[in-house]
Amino acid sequence: MQLKDKVAFITGSASGIGKEIALLFAQEGAKIVIADLNKAAADATAAELQAQGAQAIGVAVDVTSEDQVDAAVEEAAKAFGGIDILVSNAGIQIVHPVEEFSFADWKKMLAIHLDGAFLTTKACLKHMYAQGRGGSVIYMGSVHSKEASLLKAPYVTAKHGLIGLAKTVAKEGAKHGVRANVICPGFVRTPLVDKQIPEQAKTLGITEEEVIRNVMLKETVDGEFTTVDDVARVALLFAAFPTNALTGQSLVVSHGWFMQ
Repeated sequence: MQLKDKVAFITGSASGIGKEIALLFAQEGAKIVIADLNKAAADATAAELQAQGAQAIGVAVDVTSEDQVDAAVEEAAKAFGGIDILVSNAGIQIVHPVEEFSFADWKKMLAIHLDGAFLTTKACLKHMYAQGRGGSVIYMGSVHSKEASLLKAPYVTAKHGLIGLAKTVAKEGAKHGVRANVICPGFVRTPLVDKQIPEQAKTLGITEEEVIRNVMLKETVDGEFTTVDDVARVALLFAAFPTNALTGQSLVVSHGWFMQ
């Protein structure tokens, strides 16, 4: 019960990586806020956690809307008596070569990944600071916080940006006992990644199997996808760490794709 009675606000947690983090945090005693664009899915995931004996609620939020973020965080804090952990996980993927990327899609990608991280951080920090019991801010970065790949200019830009945000929050939050860190997964077999496989195959003129073998997993040590459980365990490490000794850091979990 490493997170006993801690309140965790997790965006994009009705499915995929976010849901796995919510499930693990709940097992460790946290009270869970499933914050997702899809309210029905958020409520369903919260109900699933409740059925397992956890305290959980679902809230609808578009992380690019300051009003919606503020309202969702206030609802969560009122329901559970504060916010101790933020996992900024909501994200999408759009792939094109730079010269074919529309400005609208560029702005959409940065809004969800970077604006969303900023807005949820701002709203949650107010509670963490006022509570006086510290806290943990966790950003879902990527190996693309360190590296680049073809066709992903805004994604790579945004994921790099999260490291800068985390370092700043780590320095500002230290006196309040608030830590900020970034998880940098390799390719995780989620619907987001499954959608990319045929898109990249078409753009690159290769088969889907070649996308997996020669693009996504080429640089790993074992040809394996990172799993949602792998990522959730790193999130737990950051969330449960008791001091400022582990803050402002980015940890790559990628089967050796990128080694620091």
